[in-house]
Amino acid sequence: MKEFYEERLELLKNNESFILASIFDSQGSAPRTTGARMIIKKDGSILGTVGGGKVEALVIQHGIELFNTKETVLKEYKLQETENKGIGMACGGDVRILMEYVDAQKLQLYEKVVNCFKNGEKAFIIRKFFNDGNNINYIYKDGQVIFSSEHIEEDEIKKYSEEVRYRDLLLIKENDSVVLIEPICNLGRLYIFGAGHVSQKLAELAKKIDFLVTVVDYRAEFANTERFPSTDDIIVPNSFEGCFDKLPIDKDSYIVIVTSGHLFDLTCLKQALRTEAYYIGMIGSRRKRNIVYEVLKEEGFTVEDFNKVHNPIGLEIGAETPEEISVSIAAELIKVRRERML
Repeated sequence: MKEFYEERLELLKNNESFILASIFDSQGSAPRTTGARMIIKKDGSILGTVGGGKVEALVIQHGIELFNTKETVLKEYKLQETENKGIGMACGGDVRILMEYVDAQKLQLYEKVVNCFKNGEKAFIIRKFFNDGNNINYIYKDGQVIFSSEHIEEDEIKKYSEEVRYRDLLLIKENDSVVLIEPICNLGRLYIFGAGHVSQKLAELAKKIDFLVTVVDYRAEFANTERFPSTDDIIVPNSFEGCFDKLPIDKDSYIVIVTSGHLFDLTCLKQALRTEAYYIGMIGSRRKRNIVYEVLKEEGFTVEDFNKVHNPIGLEIGAETPEEISVSIAAELIKVRRERML
């Protein structure tokens, strides 16, 4: 996701305009769901996808036309049989796509967006497209506007403060405008405790599915940039004991415990259960889990606490190698994150 914003910024720095196509609503068996985005360049080349096939070809065609009008338009594509004005895609369903003409005037906006990603800040782009062709773009974070293309009244800020969502795009139709709310950097931070082989593969994969990733391990020979080149943050505490104290773990955090021994797993799980983390997963067999749980029961933890833990971790796909195990964990993370949005 960060890379997609960086690509937009790079195009604008090169004074290259583009069309941003965003799915904000889909029904039935559409190939992509809300939040899918695609950049259309003037030569018809694309970055990203809104589902491929006929619908994507039409979006590209319509997008190229907008380089002449420089408009922002809302298009609905019916994917059913051609008799009902559909485009004849076998998957069926409908998608509504907002296509926005973007030029160098948005340069500062995307510079700020990329900085939000770099700093791990949760924010929202709010775009307001007026019927007369004018528009306002601003970035909303922690109840405040941190960037705006125009002056924003306080009432305007409050108006949408309750509408921001965790991940999906949101479009609001008003009498004189259409408002698009786009989340920035709200896909969750993954904390991986342990820097072994599974952690190494999982960290790499988690970045590709838009998690911010922090790896924590007291062993500097394992927890380093050589082994985790794409990881956002690597923390090397003196020990796992107390290592949660300075971590900003919140309700948008995901915790995976894959340390080098069950005693370390116990230490990390004990701390994890005291956080607000949305997801807690611990690797290991049911036998090891039961040993850990028995110890934690003596310290006052309950069955309700243990029900928060995903163990055995990952979806059941018969995974054995570190690569396969990382895929099963990543799949579970995707599943849990998606369920949260329903």
